[in-house]
Amino acid sequence: MSAKLSVALSDRDHVLGPADAPVTLLEYGDYECPHCGRAHPIVAAILRRLGSRVRFAYRHFPLTQIHPHAQHAAEIAEAAAEQEQFWAMHDLLFENQGALEDEDLLGYAAELGIDPDWAASALEEERYSEKVQHDFMSGVRSGVNGTPTFFINGVRHDGPWDEASLADALQQAVPTSARG
Repeated sequence: MSAKLSVALSDRDHVLGPADAPVTLLEYGDYECPHCGRAHPIVAAILRRLGSRVRFAYRHFPLTQIHPHAQHAAEIAEAAAEQEQFWAMHDLLFENQGALEDEDLLGYAAELGIDPDWAASALEEERYSEKVQHDFMSGVRSGVNGTPTFFINGVRHDGPWDEASLADALQQAVPTSARG
């Protein structure tokens, strides 16, 4: 029996796609994780393919023991969210996984039009660490122990996450009445 999501989606989450989509894909990820980096374009392709039939949510699960830059990367994504730039920062972080030092993060903030001094103080003050920790603990309670971990309609997807397999799992989760 697969693990179930212990914390339902809420307005705290970063979500793409319509709220009434028949299937929800949620990823617990780490911006420094090479596997998450490989999953990023796969998820993007699936979202394009399934369109309004899927909603996607991302939660932070920084594996700080092995990825020393993951925590600050997650925090800068949250800082960007306050400036309505979460998804743009999310993409930049995955596209630049080899450059996640604080000065790189502040450069990405500036690239998105976010005041780098404001972003630097947000990191220094750990302004968004509680949000990141909340995501992480929701993952722990849901049985997440590595990244990426996907949930489809609240049930952990334990199968492969290559594009064909994940798209098929999502299609199978779409109620028959919503298939088109």
